Amino acid sequence: MSQVDTEVRPSNFIRNIIDEDLASGKHTSVHTRFPPEPNGYLHIGHAKSICLNFGIARDYQGQCNLRFDDTNPEKENIDYVNSIKEDVHWLGFQWSGDIHYSSDYFDKLYGYAIELINKGLAYVCFLNGEQTREYRGTLKAPGKNSPYRDTSVAENLALFEKMRAGEFKEGECSLRAKIDMASPFMCMRDPVIYRIKFAHHHQTGDKWCIYPMYDFTHCISDALEEITHSICTLEFQDNRRLYDWVLDHLDDFNKPNRTRQYEFSRLNLEYTLMSKRKLNDLVVRGLVSGWDDPRMPTIAGVRRRGYTPSAMREFCERIGVTKQDNLIEIGMLEACIREELNDTAPRAMAVIKPIKLVIENYPAGQFETIKAAAHPNDESLGERDLPFGRELYIDEADFREEANKHYKRLVLGKEVRLRNAYVIKAERCDKDAEGNVTTVYCTYDAETLGSNPADGRKVKGVIHWVEQTHAKPAEFRLYDRLFTDPNPAAAETVDEVLNPESLVIAHGFVEPGLVAAPASKAYQFEREGYFCADSKDSTADALVFNRTVALRDSFA
Repeated sequence: MSQVDTEVRPSNFIRNIIDEDLASGKHTSVHTRFPPEPNGYLHIGHAKSICLNFGIARDYQGQCNLRFDDTNPEKENIDYVNSIKEDVHWLGFQWSGDIHYSSDYFDKLYGYAIELINKGLAYVCFLNGEQTREYRGTLKAPGKNSPYRDTSVAENLALFEKMRAGEFKEGECSLRAKIDMASPFMCMRDPVIYRIKFAHHHQTGDKWCIYPMYDFTHCISDALEEITHSICTLEFQDNRRLYDWVLDHLDDFNKPNRTRQYEFSRLNLEYTLMSKRKLNDLVVRGLVSGWDDPRMPTIAGVRRRGYTPSAMREFCERIGVTKQDNLIEIGMLEACIREELNDTAPRAMAVIKPIKLVIENYPAGQFETIKAAAHPNDESLGERDLPFGRELYIDEADFREEANKHYKRLVLGKEVRLRNAYVIKAERCDKDAEGNVTTVYCTYDAETLGSNPADGRKVKGVIHWVEQTHAKPAEFRLYDRLFTDPNPAAAETVDEVLNPESLVIAHGFVEPGLVAAPASKAYQFEREGYFCADSKDSTADALVFNRTVALRDSFA
């Protein structure tokens, strides 16, 4: 195994540990894993973990497993499994070998539980949930031993077999590890390692009615797969003691170079929630349209909104890997996609809040095609054809009857340039009964296509437009932050910090070439922002564009 040049990859404390382990000979190769629970869609925090685990395997020419920790069948299903596989692939990574499931090891896990019973290190406990909590004690007071803690090995083996045979009701009993009820760490106070659940499992069907707990399963799964570095977030820091205790007391795994757990700070991002339980609540209550709602911080949501895998990977690299909890500014995430799309997104014109513009001295019924660059700084993207005629649409914000000198758009009696086209002068306008401008009447200078006015007039303003006859109607979904509070998790209820303006829908027009816009391909709608065709709802007959991000951060 050869390392890649350390100068071309990021450095952090986990990579330093790996370097030391390889240099000392503790490990001769690197094997990581990404172990999601298939009980919801992955969010941006998981993207950080994916980039870390798969990135380490790539950079050290090692392996990274994708393993589903599927020990809670009531909350898991195959749809979540499939969505997670898609997310990993979308981010640009491929797992080593076949997909792994913790359920692949259920027979072995059962055997290891019996080993602990035989060693006097596990017992069947009949305390109910309330009694178990009472016996556990508090952070300041030690727990009390269960009255079932000293049951004989033979009786525990028989009781555990009855649990497996379905002879007890759910909640009637559980298998607990016998550790230390006075431990200062709550996770070590005789934790439950098996519980009864009469639930159909998406991989094993109805074979089992007892299921191992996550903390018992995870470390053994790591060890069975010969994971060298088990990387997780800081909330599992205390649980590392249980991770080590289980492996230390099983004969197959009690060896010096076995897997070890290392923790890093989870990603906390402003104006978002990073809890699958809370995100699921938003979905269930219909506060969002689904897990892939573009306002959601799920990988599926940001993908549908128009974020790119490379922007997400860049964001994960910029925030780094530390043990320090922090709240990342959402502007950093938006900057990553904005910077990329500024360089790569083709330009197009869209009028989101249209009013009509009539060029009175342009011949009625005449049309011409104007050539425009697809990108001002990338000739390789080619050109696009823009139909031009007497009647256009412009944005209502781009016209005023009167304005001061700082307003650089169209004003009565003054001139402005139409993007890629002619200089026009506003002459008069029509209004509706409420006083809203509906039509602006202009004249144009026919000699200004691609050139400045011949007499040296200075025209500073430029506005965008689409020609009325060829324009394609479109729905624009203008997304903003889902919450008004930068730390919505601290609110008493998420309802009180939901942003009522997180989705504003507008109806306008786009240039005709966008009728075939591929789903999720980003375009810069000039002077409006970066948009992509919605992957679910947009069709050639009913165009729907999602705003990925504004041209600049104007939230503050």
